[in-house]
Amino acid sequence: MDIQYLLFLQNLRMATGGAFDEIFNGISKLAVDIMPFLPFIVFWCVSKKWGYRYLMTQGIGELVNGIIKLTVCAYRPWIRSDLIEPAGDSKVAATGYSFPSGHAMGATSIYGTTAVWQWKKRRWLAILCGIMIALTCFSRNYLGVHTPQDVIVGFSLAVVTILLVGAAQKKIDGDDRILDILSVIGVIVVIATLIYILCKPYPMDYVDGVLLVDPQDMMNDTFKACGAFLGLLAGSYVERHYIHYEIPTGAKNLPILAFVGFIIAFSWKEYFASPILVASLGGHWGNLASRCILWFFVVAVWPLFIRKWARED
Repeated sequence: MDIQYLLFLQNLRMATGGAFDEIFNGISKLAVDIMPFLPFIVFWCVSKKWGYRYLMTQGIGELVNGIIKLTVCAYRPWIRSDLIEPAGDSKVAATGYSFPSGHAMGATSIYGTTAVWQWKKRRWLAILCGIMIALTCFSRNYLGVHTPQDVIVGFSLAVVTILLVGAAQKKIDGDDRILDILSVIGVIVVIATLIYILCKPYPMDYVDGVLLVDPQDMMNDTFKACGAFLGLLAGSYVERHYIHYEIPTGAKNLPILAFVGFIIAFSWKEYFASPILVASLGGHWGNLASRCILWFFVVAVWPLFIRKWARED
């Protein structure tokens, strides 16, 4: 039934001449290419508490998504059926195995956290975030890169993560001792995850002597998730114990500093990390190191620069 549903949407795409392909492709790309930078800006400029909540929700979500994907090892729709032809270049962003959808989880984590935060303050923004979650999830089906169950489970896991992180943050209430213990547990979980994904068996299906899906390529996203989570844990420890970052709300140049930080983070992720680290360390460890550096920069390095350069006059 899932393939039949995707074929129905594919026929709809063809009947409309692909008129909506780029719209839904843009919605998908927005969720994973731009929105993940929102927590950085929130952390630096708006609310450190909510910045941490965004980052922790996103970090845990990506790690859980990677573990499940590499456990289930579900093939993408176009591999399961030769009749499925994804729209445009949507295959390019469809990395890793299929179940659950990383786009659905990522979009729900960011938009969902925003909705929870803004529900009482800006109800219209929270509703808009709900619409964007629905559109992003639907776009993965419409583009032919995920089945309905992929996006439903991705969405559901993100909702659970949002609720659990929010409840944990409220209960811990900034207790550094508990946070340090949880950080150590987090590092252990990352190490265990790396051992697990490197040692477990994977499907090795061949067609005409060609491997359908290379498990080594499928691991890259999970290595990124492990690196990001390690960077968050290390950066949080340094920030909480040594930097004690407080947002300089009265600084007139704070927006400029945040924009510069965004440019540095975006440039590292999109242009410099791959040729510098991935090229030298390989897809697995290069991706882990690059994301670790990025998230450590966001939580520990750039706040130090903002505190030094912020000017109230």
